Amino acid sequence: MRIGLYPGTFDPITLGHIDIIRRASTLVDRLVIGVAINRDKGPLFSLKERVAMIEGAAARLDVTGGGQIVVHPFENLLIDCARDVGAQVIVRGLRAVADFEYEFQMVGMNRALDASIETVFLMADTGHQAIASKLVKEIARLSGDVSKFVTPDVNAALVSKFR
Repeated sequence: MRIGLYPGTFDPITLGHIDIIRRASTLVDRLVIGVAINRDKGPLFSLKERVAMIEGAAARLDVTGGGQIVVHPFENLLIDCARDVGAQVIVRGLRAVADFEYEFQMVGMNRALDASIETVFLMADTGHQAIASKLVKEIARLSGDVSKFVTPDVNAALVSKFR
């Protein structure tokens, strides 16, 4: 069984993330969405809220020809999480050259820790390249409309947070 791990904080999950999940799910038998418990980042949404948003979005995906999608919170090293879930592949989404520079360093470190786990990059769809969770939160905080960047459920959750 081919298992892929798509890690992130997903605070909140965006349409860009959902696009990567949909596309990555066609490449593996099981795609594990690794939800990072990163206390240093001070997420807007709790772990429970982020997991629920991801599960809701994943349940609505049409993964015809794709594999199973599961959500797995983690707080350890990414490479250890990959081992824990049996992943042979780490999936990363790229939006721009700046993403690649950071990801390139991460691949080097992860390969030094475990050379048997590959990293695969999926380029963001052109319609989603500008979407970043950080920017979505900032727009929502300032009462802007983020409905074209997130699902209706996530949009409602953002409106509720910033009321």
